[in-house]
Amino acid sequence: MKLKSFIEFSTYGLKTIFLKNTNPILATIILTDYCNLTCKHCAVNNINKIIHPYEDIKEEMIKLYNEGVRILFFCGGETLLWNDSGKNAKDLIAEAKEIGFVLVNIVTNGTIDLDIKEADIIFLSIDGTKENHNYIRGNTFDTILENVGKANESNICVYMAINNRNYKDVGELCELVKNTKNLKSISFNFHTPYEGTEDLSLSREQKIEVVNTIKQLMKEGYPIFNLYSALDYYLDNNWNRPCKQCLVVENKKRFVCGRCVEIDGLCNECGYLFAVEFALLFGGNPRIIYETLKTYLKFV
Repeated sequence: MKLKSFIEFSTYGLKTIFLKNTNPILATIILTDYCNLTCKHCAVNNINKIIHPYEDIKEEMIKLYNEGVRILFFCGGETLLWNDSGKNAKDLIAEAKEIGFVLVNIVTNGTIDLDIKEADIIFLSIDGTKENHNYIRGNTFDTILENVGKANESNICVYMAINNRNYKDVGELCELVKNTKNLKSISFNFHTPYEGTEDLSLSREQKIEVVNTIKQLMKEGYPIFNLYSALDYYLDNNWNRPCKQCLVVENKKRFVCGRCVEIDGLCNECGYLFAVEFALLFGGNPRIIYETLKTYLKFV
């Protein structure tokens, strides 16, 4: 991370902690809900199959920047299927950088070219070892790894959604990331049970097992892009939500923290570890502040 970026984020953090600032610093823009996959855990793909217009997205980027957002994610559906007015997702990343966003990241299922050096981090969805990943996402595991092998200039972080089908794959997937060219890190989320996906929910015992596994892998030096101490807060379901410093924007509509806030009771079952981590960070948790600095300086 550049020194200028580090100073900017540190200043924001101090204002948040000591002045109780709740202005957003992180936003996710949903470019489209259209996707080329029908993953078993996903409840937001191909509902309307809309490609949101470039002008609307550009307008939203400028608004977000002027409001103080400095970390921007582009997401889908499948993000890399977006194109409009002769622009594609790479063009949006470049424009976001020109506007002034400090970190610009993208989330993708990896079935399309991953040579995206414009992004600070590419969050690449791989949901377990080959058998379980293909069960959840369709026969895409080999295609994804082929695309990874060609992405020599990309900063790729594997993005695993842990559920009761793949929860025992955490160790093997960490090993794959550690030993695969062009994979730099791995980040975990737990399954959030949107309507129709409840059957993939983890039991309390399974969550404890996974958390203990991840913590042990962290101690062993695997490149895990999560915060060690936040895992216990997740298990105890003990953090303030929604995280007011994060926004999700879709088709000019804004959601504080994430889209699940509008679904009755779902926020209490949140499995998004980034939400846990940011809520604790902006709440001034000293241990989380230290771990954030240590982790982000390593992987960003």
